[in-house]
Amino acid sequence: MKTTVKFTLVFALALGTAYGAIAGDFTKATVKKVDAKAKKVTLKHEELKALEMPAMTMVFRVKDEALLSKLKEGDQIEFVAERVDGKLTVTEVQ
Repeated sequence: MKTTVKFTLVFALALGTAYGAIAGDFTKATVKKVDAKAKKVTLKHEELKALEMPAMTMVFRVKDEALLSKLKEGDQIEFVAERVDGKLTVTEVQ
């Protein structure tokens, strides 16, 4: 295998791994409060590695307010959070 091909393959694998750590890591949390009117949810979450944030309780916006109807206080969930327009936002829940 030529050096260029090896480098390209290694770079592609590294990029894919880095992207996966940023774009799709689910974090465990407990729902503390759902505020449908404000389109926000309060979560007590584990460390958000992709956002370099320690475990804590905090309020998040939700990308799709339909997510709020699926959540209730006390639920144990896994979620993905991203910065959307500079605001921490829940983008996925399972």
